[in-house]
Amino acid sequence: MIRISHLYKSYGNGPEDLVLQDISLEIRQGEIFGIIGQSGVGKSTLLRCINGLEDFDGGALEVKGTDISRLKGQEKRQFRKSIGMIFQNFALLNRKSVLENVMLPMRCWKYPPEAMRSRALELLNLVGLGEKTEAYPAELSGGQKQRVAIARALTLNPEILLCDEATSSLDPAITRSILDLLEDINRELGITIVIVTHEMDVVRHICDRMAIVTGGRVAAEGPVEDIFLGRPPALTELTGERELPQSPGYATVRIQIRHENLHEPVLYRLTRETGIPFSVVSADIGKFRRQSFGSLYLSVPEVQLKPFLTAARAMGLACGEAVTAGKGETSDVF
Repeated sequence: MIRISHLYKSYGNGPEDLVLQDISLEIRQGEIFGIIGQSGVGKSTLLRCINGLEDFDGGALEVKGTDISRLKGQEKRQFRKSIGMIFQNFALLNRKSVLENVMLPMRCWKYPPEAMRSRALELLNLVGLGEKTEAYPAELSGGQKQRVAIARALTLNPEILLCDEATSSLDPAITRSILDLLEDINRELGITIVIVTHEMDVVRHICDRMAIVTGGRVAAEGPVEDIFLGRPPALTELTGERELPQSPGYATVRIQIRHENLHEPVLYRLTRETGIPFSVVSADIGKFRRQSFGSLYLSVPEVQLKPFLTAARAMGLACGEAVTAGKGETSDVF
């Protein structure tokens, strides 16, 4: 659906002006893909390159098999018609009613009046605002404004929906309702959705796959569950995760917890089957598409580390890195 290869984008001639550096990504048809990173790392610029609002300086970007750098004039305008866009600040016209705001893209394409009205009403019902057609943006809550923006983005039957920090100005409860709506739209209409965000909960709640962008580069990419369980350095840097406390003579072991073993008595079984004393240092359990996953961090006597790991693997548990106190050593024990 979207194939990005070695993409470069700069806003000047100096190295400090380079915004995107050697970006390569593939976004599949029908999936919800998250692009996450801190402010200023190039996420929104990448989104604008995808819909043709920004030109890029090097590399290739194909959407539905079309090299968008070759599109000009009417071809480029027609291409943009197939991509809807949702913005952080809603971008609604305050002097237009809800119905008029939703009809605006169709008006620009000179749709017949009755077709515009019919389509706008259909979409407002889809987003749960069928009773707000004559209201104005000032009369709506933030979540309602974003629902209007979503309806407007769908008017031209796009195949791709781009969301640029679409929930960052909303409170947590409203954010969840908007994400649920986007998930329903993805499932019912088959639209590919690309979400740019700096919020971890957004990608965990809704995305199938994700990429972490750092300094204009892709630092990690893959299925959401794999990224959060694998905890690559790009993720721990983004979350600001602090180093766990270490005790001399003990090693800290990370046990991956997936949804299929979340309700198993893991700690009880480890105690019974190993006979090795250990303590829980930390636990991090989150949700991915309403399924729970996470990590348990256990402090295990260093001299008994190998038999402990052998027993854990025999139980079908995935063990991450083991860190030994005082030595600053990390060993991969998968």
